[in-house]
Amino acid sequence: MSSYKALSLFSGCGGFCEGVRLAGFDVVGAVELDKFASETYRANFPEVPLFAGDVHDFLNPESQVWNDESERFGGVVPGEVDLLFGGPPCQGYSQIGTRILDDPRNELYLQYIRILKHIRPRVFLMENVPNMLLLDKGRFKREVLAAFADAGYSNCGVQVVVASDYGVPQVRKRAIFFGVRDGEELSLPASDFFGAALQAEQQPLQTVWDALCDTPEETAIHYEPVAYPRSRRDNDILQEMRLDRDGRWYSAEYKLAASAASARKLHNHHTKEIQAKRQALIALLKPGAKGDSLPKDVWNGLRPEKWRRLPLDRPAYTILAQMHRDMSEWVHPKFERWITVREAARLQSFHDGFVFHSSEWQMLKQIGNAVPPLLARAIASVAMKSLKDLDLAPAPEVPEAAVFV
Repeated sequence: MSSYKALSLFSGCGGFCEGVRLAGFDVVGAVELDKFASETYRANFPEVPLFAGDVHDFLNPESQVWNDESERFGGVVPGEVDLLFGGPPCQGYSQIGTRILDDPRNELYLQYIRILKHIRPRVFLMENVPNMLLLDKGRFKREVLAAFADAGYSNCGVQVVVASDYGVPQVRKRAIFFGVRDGEELSLPASDFFGAALQAEQQPLQTVWDALCDTPEETAIHYEPVAYPRSRRDNDILQEMRLDRDGRWYSAEYKLAASAASARKLHNHHTKEIQAKRQALIALLKPGAKGDSLPKDVWNGLRPEKWRRLPLDRPAYTILAQMHRDMSEWVHPKFERWITVREAARLQSFHDGFVFHSSEWQMLKQIGNAVPPLLARAIASVAMKSLKDLDLAPAPEVPEAAVFV
């Protein structure tokens, strides 16, 4: 067990937690409202106390729900948690969402800050979509940074990162807020420290075919696991994903010890049914092509991204939660079918021992909403480096724990 403790908010199925755990932290608690994501989280993090409820109730002495649950969270002690991390739901900021400024989901970052003020970790990480930095001429960015400063974290900043720079076979951009508690002496300003340390975490580019080259064309009929594929192919992302190999970050032992992986089967290799008409249409798409490459009598001339086949020789475009409704943007780069749940998970850098639960609809939604674990590992490693840097500085005076607000 690590000497550094971390608390997770808005945990989803656990992508961020997987990366934080991989970076060496002991995750002492997690909070997630969605019951389907909570099912997957419990299966993959059985050792972590999960508050499966509204974040407004968490650490709230006025909530009967919290009073009934609080004994399970003995590791969440103000002043003793080193890292707070999480990504408040981002639909209110997203380019593909409504972008309503008063969307109630935009308020959830205030719950993150409420808990930050109470537990007073030495450092924090908050993840969101890059669009939040631009919306309303940067209003939310200014508000969030000011709120962190008011909470006692004036040494903080934000940087946009790209998942494909850190071993994830997907071009996914995220805004990462990083801050250090007032009174702590980091060797550089937080923004400079984060940027320099993160640059050292960069990894070689991984492509879609690197990640999917060993998955079978034939998929599971229902949700049953299938025989684990054999492969002699060798690349960095396969080493991390496959159950029978040691990667740079994941050992085979770690992956096999994960939920349901001991049977050495390929889990979640199922996908949505495809009609013959659609199958004939996607057969006309070349790898990396969009709908506007189709014959004029096939494509209606509207949004070209309605039909997209994943590329072979470069990272995937962003895996989105909306694929649980329509898979037409996520066509397998070689086979005449949609990608499977497992293949979507690999493109997010979830190893094969991380098994998803509930319905296929919900699994795809969980994967699309997740922080890619290998991106999470990179930014959590920066947080770990910052804590070790702080440990070299003279011990600061720790302020008294803040009251609940």
